[in-house]
Amino acid sequence: METKDTIDLEQLKYPVGKFVRGTKAESPERIAACISVITTFPKNLHDAVSDLTDAQLDTPYRPGGWTIRQLVHHIADSHSQSLHRFKLALTEDKPVIKPYNEALWAEHVDARTLPLDASFGIIAGTHARWVSLMQHMNATDFARVFVHPEQDREISLSEALELYVWHSTHHLAHITKWREREGI
Repeated sequence: METKDTIDLEQLKYPVGKFVRGTKAESPERIAACISVITTFPKNLHDAVSDLTDAQLDTPYRPGGWTIRQLVHHIADSHSQSLHRFKLALTEDKPVIKPYNEALWAEHVDARTLPLDASFGIIAGTHARWVSLMQHMNATDFARVFVHPEQDREISLSEALELYVWHSTHHLAHITKWREREGI
């Protein structure tokens, strides 16, 4: 079992490792496995935090990190952005997406203080729509791209899917590893 003294800051920041840019879900089997993660994530996230007190929700999951509350609200912000990016890529030719400053969004009063129910609703609704959309996409659809201006590159929907599987497991691990370290 990891303790506060034995885990390094890099493990705290990236508990499942860093995302490898360019990773793509291309086989039907891998796409189905990724969609399964996106399908179950809202319940897994809810289960990971539903019994926490307000004091625990307002505790950073790592030194210098967001609180658990900010993390859940960030997930709602980020995953809803991803659904919109999928829809843009499916309806426009290489759309340029609008990046946002996630660190500043996490500092707004809603992310710091609002109960989690609002974001659970966003996450559950976003994932339900996103899963339905992806279940009806084909290989050509997953090959469609959007342009990320800050990264100065095209990102395929097959890569975006892998990124959000990573994002989901990454942030869920922040919470579950924190709980393990704290004995909660």
